[in-house]
Amino acid sequence: MNPAIRFDQVTVTYAGEATPALREVDLAIEEGELALVVGRTGSGKSTLLGAVNGNVPHFTGGTLAGRVTVCGRDTRTHRPRDLADLVGVVGQDPVAGFVTDTVEEELAYGMEQLALPPEVMRKRVEETLDLLGIADLRAKPLAQLSGGQQQRVAIGSVLTAHPRVLILDEPTSALDPTGAEEVLAAITRLVHDLGVTVVLAEHRIERVIQYADLIVHVSPSGVVTSGLPAAMMATSDVAPPIVELGRYAGWSPLPLSVRDARRAAAPLRAALPAVPRPALATSRSVPIVPAVTVTTGTIGSDRDGGLVARDVVVRHGDLVAVAGVSLTLYAGEVTALMGRNGAGKSSLMWALQGTGSRTSGRVAVTATPHSQSPGPDRRTGASASGPPSDPPPAPLDPADLSAADRRRLVGLVPQSASDLLYLDSVEQECAQADRESHAAAGTCAAHLERLAPGIPPDRHPRDLSEGQRLALVLAIQLTADPPIVLLDEPTRGLDYAAKSALASALSELAAGGRTVLLSTHDVEFVATVADRVVVMAEGDIVADGPTTEVVVASPAFAPQVAKILAPLPYLTVDDVRRTQTATDTSPTEP
Repeated sequence: MNPAIRFDQVTVTYAGEATPALREVDLAIEEGELALVVGRTGSGKSTLLGAVNGNVPHFTGGTLAGRVTVCGRDTRTHRPRDLADLVGVVGQDPVAGFVTDTVEEELAYGMEQLALPPEVMRKRVEETLDLLGIADLRAKPLAQLSGGQQQRVAIGSVLTAHPRVLILDEPTSALDPTGAEEVLAAITRLVHDLGVTVVLAEHRIERVIQYADLIVHVSPSGVVTSGLPAAMMATSDVAPPIVELGRYAGWSPLPLSVRDARRAAAPLRAALPAVPRPALATSRSVPIVPAVTVTTGTIGSDRDGGLVARDVVVRHGDLVAVAGVSLTLYAGEVTALMGRNGAGKSSLMWALQGTGSRTSGRVAVTATPHSQSPGPDRRTGASASGPPSDPPPAPLDPADLSAADRRRLVGLVPQSASDLLYLDSVEQECAQADRESHAAAGTCAAHLERLAPGIPPDRHPRDLSEGQRLALVLAIQLTADPPIVLLDEPTRGLDYAAKSALASALSELAAGGRTVLLSTHDVEFVATVADRVVVMAEGDIVADGPTTEVVVASPAFAPQVAKILAPLPYLTVDDVRRTQTATDTSPTEP
């Protein structure tokens, strides 16, 4: 029996590149398998996916040596349109692929392009609505759907053509945990009930690994290996927390689900102390940017407040996106803003930054940028602008400021970081940031080198990986020296190593006195970096507290390690490793 997809000695080399993106790939994916494609950011996963339906090289350019066949059709002689009846493709951003206004119209559109009879189209629309559990959404406008609903509609729009192969690129990267589970349930049903072959690339491996039949690993050198999930995860350079914990504990075979891991973890739970050993402060010992001067918050707290919001309301037409939120963000603290898609997180962040619409309420930034603060005299402790008794500067509302002044007060990295990149090279972007922020030449480049070392200055921003683009935009924002740093979904498209580097950067920003707020669905990243978690639902705050308390109390937001080791309050593998090391070397220490 021939496999559904076969790569035979495939090498892909793009124009102008000295090394291949894929190198001598031999790969077979059988019919009805769910193949999970993993690898570091920029390793070539998207190239591998694109080669399946002929986008590589017919649309992308470059040279493909070797042979790719899909259900017996050779992509050398069959362009993507010739494979449209066999292969359905859903990209990272489902909204970008929508071409109609409502769910039912979107499901029918692809069949219209294939000139199917109306009676066949009607029947397939109904079948797809039931298969994906979205029958109640048939007449809904696409713009009013949640992220998980939009992703299921995007999958449905290609399923109506009855493809035998489904290609999915980061299908859960922008979804909250519940929405991701809905999409994965639909995908596994396609595999098990209909025998559809699914090839899925995903950086959040912890969400998908337990459903995979085959792991396809793409290395940075372009070499591709494949095998059974447990065997591949034993040596993979990208691995979810459940696998990292299994490696550390020496479990064999490696568990791939929380259920199996809990069964293996009983001895580990018995050996661990009831409370994890606190992390040492070394991660925040070297500020990534100069420290800021912070004035006391205006809420009656003795903590240093960086930003105070009171009764913030944001409306989009008849929709109340933010319903009277009051929130204080503190200097030196990383706060994670969580909640399901459509909860109002992005609307709140833009309102705090001052660019987004704010129907009512007030925002006061009570921190002063370092560039505006002369700082104390090292001999006397007096401020360079007056005696120590001088009152702090009045709080500022970002919405009242010009764009330039706002940028120096609150820096925001949006969901699509590349939206802020418009010049032809990294060097030009950095130079422009220096000029706009009135910073010394080389300031932005220095931030970028610290965040993501080794990026060639002549590289076009569009040619950077997701992680490199994020680092460049963050460096541009930091060049303005803002005391408040906001990031909206910063881990999209990042592998585990890139997320670890970002976590270190955010911790260093907090160590320098910055106030950091990040909106994210990535519970594993939150467990690593956040001091505090704020949960939103329907435009309001429903939970606010220390990370350990908030995420452990929520089945939806609990990270894998917390689920495996419950009721012990451990969130990460580092918590376990640090505590066991301390216990082994110093038995009397907590």
